[in-house]
Parts: sequence; C-alpha cells; structure tokens
Amino acid sequence: MPVTLNTSDADFEARFGEMLSAKREDSVDVNDVVAGIIRDVRHRGDVALCDLTSRFDRLDLTPATMRFSADEIAAQVAKVSVEDRAALTLAADRIRAYHERQLPEDASWTDAQGATLGWRWTAVSAAGLYVPGGQAAYPSSVLMNAIPARVAGVERLVICVPTPDGVVNPLVLLAAQLSGVTEIYRIGGAQAIAALAYGTDTIAPVDKITGPGNAYVAAAKRQVFGKVGIDMIAGPSEVLVIAEGDQHPDWLALDLLAQAEHDADAQSILITTDPALGHAVAGAVDRILPSLPRAAIAGASWRDYGTIIIARNLDEAADLSNRIAPEHLELCVDDPDTLAAKCVHAGAIFLGPHTPEAVGDYVSGPNHVLPTARSARFSSGLSVLDFLKRTTIAKLTPGALAAIGPAAMRLAASEGLQAHGASVEARIRILNERPAE
Repeated sequence: MPVTLNTSDADFEARFGEMLSAKREDSVDVNDVVAGIIRDVRHRGDVALCDLTSRFDRLDLTPATMRFSADEIAAQVAKVSVEDRAALTLAADRIRAYHERQLPEDASWTDAQGATLGWRWTAVSAAGLYVPGGQAAYPSSVLMNAIPARVAGVERLVICVPTPDGVVNPLVLLAAQLSGVTEIYRIGGAQAIAALAYGTDTIAPVDKITGPGNAYVAAAKRQVFGKVGIDMIAGPSEVLVIAEGDQHPDWLALDLLAQAEHDADAQSILITTDPALGHAVAGAVDRILPSLPRAAIAGASWRDYGTIIIARNLDEAADLSNRIAPEHLELCVDDPDTLAAKCVHAGAIFLGPHTPEAVGDYVSGPNHVLPTARSARFSSGLSVLDFLKRTTIAKLTPGALAAIGPAAMRLAASEGLQAHGASVEARIRILNERPAE
C-alpha cells in the first residue's frame, strides 16, 4: 500500500521530510569498476570495447562490425510496420517543430562609450547520444536526444546502443534515421561512454554526451565530465499529480501507474484536497494494477514509493510541489493555469485532465529528458541550448578604451595584477601621445 500523508497531522513535516530524503536507487558503489573500464578503453581502445561487449552483452564484435552499416540500418528499418512508422514520424515532426522555436538569436550593440558588445551561439561539433538497450531501448529517447542536437546544428551525431545477444530494436534505428543520425554503434555500458569521451581507432571522440543509462553509465558520465560535457545524471523517474474537483479516478490511477511501470524505483505521488478522491484513486490503482503486463514492476514502485497526500487547499499543494520539485507535474484541477504559475520548481508541467504525462513522453513536443531527484530546483530539461555554446564578443574603439580603461587599471591594481593594468595603460598612453586632429 502507498504511504498516505495529511498536512493536518502533527507528524506531517517529519514524514514528508522522510519521503523527500528517501533514496530510491541502489547504493552499490560502482565507481571503482567504472574507473577500471574507462582505463581499459583508453589503453586498449577497440580491443577493450570488443572484449567488454562479449562479456556483458554476449555479442562477439570486431572493430569492423561495431558500427551498423547502411545496409543493416535499411534492413532493420524495413521491418517497422506502417502504423509504427507513422506514429514515430508524427512524434519526430512535433519534437522538431517545438525545438526549432528554442533556437536563440545572436546579439550585438554599441553602448554610449563606443564599445561594441554582444554574443553569438555556435553548436558543439560532435555529440554522442547514449541509448539503453534490452527492455529499456526506447526509440522516443532517440528522438528526444538527437533532434535537439540536429536542430542546434551539431554536425556529427553518434549513437551508442547495446544489442544484448545481438537483438536489435528496429524502431531505435528508424528513430535515428528520422533524426538524421547515421553513425550508430552496437556497444553500451561504461565502455561506450569512455569511447565517446576519449575515442578509439574506430570511434572518434565527441564534445558532449547525452542520454540515460544504468548506474554504470551514470558513473561513467560523472567520471568523464570535464573531458566532455554531459547533459545530467538522471535518477529514477517520478510524477506528481495535483487533483481536485470532479476528476476521473481511473484516469489519475493510470497516470500514476504509467510512471510506476518504468521501474521499481520510480515514484508516483498524488496530492489532493479531497480525501474521498484520494481514496478512490488508491482503489482504482489496486483494481487496474493486476492487468498490467509490467504489474510486478509497477506494483513494487507503488508499494515502496507511492504516496497520497491530503492538502488543505491548492496553495498548500503548490508549496508542497515546489518542495518536491518533481520531474513531471500534472495539474488536474479546474484552473490549471493559475496553479501552474505558483509551481515554480518542476521539470515539465501538464495542464488539465486531458494532458496526461504519457503524451509528453512521446508526441506533444517538449523534451522528456528531465531533471529528477529534486534537481528541477536548479536545472532544466534537455533542449537545443544543451548543444550550443555562447561566445561573448567585445570591440572597443580608441575612445571607448580611453573612457573605461582607467577603471580596469584601477581594479587590476587593487587585485595586485600588474600586467593586467599595464596592458591597458600602454594603449591609453599611446592614445594620449597622439597629436590632436
């Protein structure tokens, strides 16, 4: 049974604090193992990748067979049904259209002193996109990672996707094709992250790595950060549903279960101002759960981390939501727009009862790669900006240097950086020595 909390109870703060601080993933320390894998790939390159793929994925590769050929991609894509292709194409088109609106503009202006200032945006040259394999091989994640990179203007996109026992998901390759990715390697785990970061004879290194993965992949991303950029370290998924009024309990139950079926460490939370609605939703979950193919996973998630909170009013619900800072926030209330304005910490917000989070996972358009574990307090979901760099630009005229340079000289002197001040002073002195025109 899920935990039920009531903000009116005397022990609410203590129990709510326990929920916030609960660790929802295995605490197994994999850092030493991952460090060893990274060292091995840096030292032995392709040979290490092939050995590790044979060991972990039961697949024997050579450097020549690590990459999917164009013919292999075409053959796999041909297996996709017309209906699946249409759905994936619709998703790709909507994701692309949404992310095209995120492209920032360059800027340039000249201030009152005559200094021309501004910035410009340029894409990273190469990005590596990690796609989990096996049961967690999600073509939607390919679209969500690759399309923003392509829209940003990344020239080289690389996908690493493990194929345990040689089993390939054709939809993953179609998603790559729809996203404009042709460089796809059938390797995974920490070894794939190491290859993307440091390169081998077969796989050239990239500038940024994005995409979800298991604990080994997450640890590898942490360890290569600095050599390359990364998107985020994603934890178990989560959804918070705030509901009031005349809502359909089955709809809310399905939204909670849609998150719970991701994995046993996922968390589904309902906050409602109506105890009767909370009771009805809990009953609906119990009734629907046994019919799910992933009932064992969803059941474990709901049993261990499911939570129903009874709040006094929607203002209090918004305050609790901001403390939780959920990855996904559904507002199934009469006036979702007003409530959304009060919910300032959330990865993605879904407004109204006809906007289930599951639609956001696939076809609504916004990215589904979102901050977890309360990190929405300080970070954002994946976007075009993750694949862009902002470079500042400044150009001073002689007059501008003469106007603002002395202040720079003064500040340099206060910091004890003599050469800094002298580099400005030398130019101003020459300017002052020029005859007046």
